[in-house]
Amino acid sequence: MLHTPTHTNGNPPDQPSTSQTQNGRPIQHCTLHRKDLSPSPFTQFHTWFTHPALVSTVPETCTLSTASLPSGRVSARMVYLKELDSSGGFVIYSNFGTSRKARDLETNKYASLVFWWKALERQVRVEGKAERLSEVESQVYYDTRARGSRLGAWASRQSEVLEPTSSANGNGGESSDDGRAKLDGWVKDVEKRFDGQDKIPVPDFWGGLRVVPEVIEFWQGRDSRLHDRFQYTKQDDGGWKIERLSP
Repeated sequence: MLHTPTHTNGNPPDQPSTSQTQNGRPIQHCTLHRKDLSPSPFTQFHTWFTHPALVSTVPETCTLSTASLPSGRVSARMVYLKELDSSGGFVIYSNFGTSRKARDLETNKYASLVFWWKALERQVRVEGKAERLSEVESQVYYDTRARGSRLGAWASRQSEVLEPTSSANGNGGESSDDGRAKLDGWVKDVEKRFDGQDKIPVPDFWGGLRVVPEVIEFWQGRDSRLHDRFQYTKQDDGGWKIERLSP
């Protein structure tokens, strides 16, 4: 279960210990020691994710990176983490029919997520294999979305080129449409298709993606760029090996 940050009346145990300025702005640095880490990277992630300093931010924002094979070309995009599920996977939702990420994952199942929390000078990197959620699992989340977002999932052919219309406008000139009209038309078609229906099925080309981590790194910014870095690596017995990395 993923919980958003909440305020607390007490001071957190990792209260910033040092400060300096960069480009005129103050930077607050915490410290990170091996003894302070949880044996579980998921517990550690949740501790950082729910830190009170992030209450006014959007901590679930992260970068999802994928790469196609055999070219090795990498693509990245900002997404929202929606769940850290019971199976130990980081879950996001997206189009998997026409998107660039879908094409990448067809040839290479490995993906990476990066979270950056500026307020605390913290970063978390997640590396692992990606797998699709079942239709049933995806439907559960899909049903929580606003109706417009559910219809939008049906209408969007993500990453396809939207060609502008070439029809003349009422003043005798060329249409000023830049391609948006085609998308708006698809939306109208979908609205008509599901008119009067409260229950809308999740599209078969849309759903959840679970990144099952093999490596998770916790990065804490420190003065003079001598940062604290700890890496959790999944072991064959299901446990996690924790190692400090050089900055």
